[in-house]
Amino acid sequence: MARQSPSWFRKLLRNWEDETFLKRLSQVEGIVSKVLSIAMVIVILVTVTDLAIVLYQSLMVTDSAGFFTTTLTEIFGLFLSVLIALEILENITAYIRRHVVQVELVIATALTAVGRKLIILDLEKVPGVSLIGLALALIALSISYYIVRVVHR
Repeated sequence: MARQSPSWFRKLLRNWEDETFLKRLSQVEGIVSKVLSIAMVIVILVTVTDLAIVLYQSLMVTDSAGFFTTTLTEIFGLFLSVLIALEILENITAYIRRHVVQVELVIATALTAVGRKLIILDLEKVPGVSLIGLALALIALSISYYIVRVVHR
């Protein structure tokens, strides 16, 4: 009489079948995407709150140096941080809807992030090599974005 394998072992083997395994993998991807979405919403809310506090303090506290106590580049940096977070949330949302990473949206997000870095950059404190690196990254991302746009048309 042949000995039968335990039921948990049979269940484990069934879960290793390609179709079942891919289904489980897709479920994990869905859960992770949703957790990332919730985390990005929290990041966006915290960043908007931080921006509101900085704007309030800058507008209400005046000194002889000028209207804004915080430099405009810092305020622009906060605005762009919110936009980058919104673009990342859009990337996650698009992935949840279509289960495809939208390359054009990812490149646009990266361009915004590099643009933010350039806007808030203190040129007196940054070495020339870093500027060259940022310039090369900006050029590469711009070319990539152009290629993706042309291909999708």
